[in-house]
Amino acid sequence: MLSLSPTTTPKPSGLFYFTVPSTIPLHPKTLKTPTKRTHRPFSGTPRTLLQYNRKPQLSGETPRVVVITSGKGGVGKTTTTANVGLSLARLGFSVVAIDADVGLRNLDLLLGLENRVNYTVIEVLNGDCRLDQALVRDKRWSNFELLCISKPRSKLPIGFGGKALVWLVDALKARQEGSPDFILIDCPAGIDAGFITAITPANEAVLVTTPDITSLRDADRVTGLLECDGIRDIKMIVNRVRTDMIKGEDMMSVLDVQEMLGLALLGVIPEDSEVIRSTNRGYPLVLNKPPTLAGLAFEQAAWRLVEQDSMKAVMVEEEPKKRGFFSFFGRSLGK
Repeated sequence: MLSLSPTTTPKPSGLFYFTVPSTIPLHPKTLKTPTKRTHRPFSGTPRTLLQYNRKPQLSGETPRVVVITSGKGGVGKTTTTANVGLSLARLGFSVVAIDADVGLRNLDLLLGLENRVNYTVIEVLNGDCRLDQALVRDKRWSNFELLCISKPRSKLPIGFGGKALVWLVDALKARQEGSPDFILIDCPAGIDAGFITAITPANEAVLVTTPDITSLRDADRVTGLLECDGIRDIKMIVNRVRTDMIKGEDMMSVLDVQEMLGLALLGVIPEDSEVIRSTNRGYPLVLNKPPTLAGLAFEQAAWRLVEQDSMKAVMVEEEPKKRGFFSFFGRSLGK
């Protein structure tokens, strides 16, 4: 069970948290081992940010059907789906993103495709259009497609459920133009019928959470439901992390979250005001030039998702006047 005791992980003074994702080894003087630890000791070769000199190796059978969920609303599921999906497309993989939120769909807004959604899955099921007509191809990256289940204010047929979504995923696999590499399902908030429908065809899950007790309790509950449904490959993204609040002991650290939920860490997204701007413009963070801190973090999470990799937050002694982005990321845990 989830324990939210504030004394679970005492934070030593003079320490902060950072992680380093997988690539080329850093100079050995970059990391210094602290004299006092409250967590498991860090071992392995530290690595730098991204490997731009190669394409990530796709792991697992394709298509990879990944549901992005949380249980709690407002933690960043749709933002994660949009940014991770476009990051995968930029890496050269074909992606279909399904907005499974029937009543309150927003993925089309974040992608700037709201004016191009003419048909939905409901029309496909009713025989009013073909599946390829309901798929909206992004003009910026032609290997990224959006599929919405229904239009806002429309009534969903009572018969629509997990079986209908399984049929939809099977239809995407059997397309004449080829099966996509990734099918990302943006799961609605809550654990009601919409949640059950969204997770039914998935064989992987990305759990999005924030470092607050309400989000963690919901995430713990959702983890149990995913495992009961047979989804064992569950990784988490910790969103809206603020280093200043962690150092002031006003926010749980990534290490605390990882120990409480016991899940592999796919990525850590720093708090970034650019998220609101990009949402209002319909222009995902990962497309910004120059890239933002949160955008880089989403790209790293997408890289790990491709290779079924994970990362681990570590505790490193602070160096004077060297703070910021690298306080969020840690070493990669190879499969």
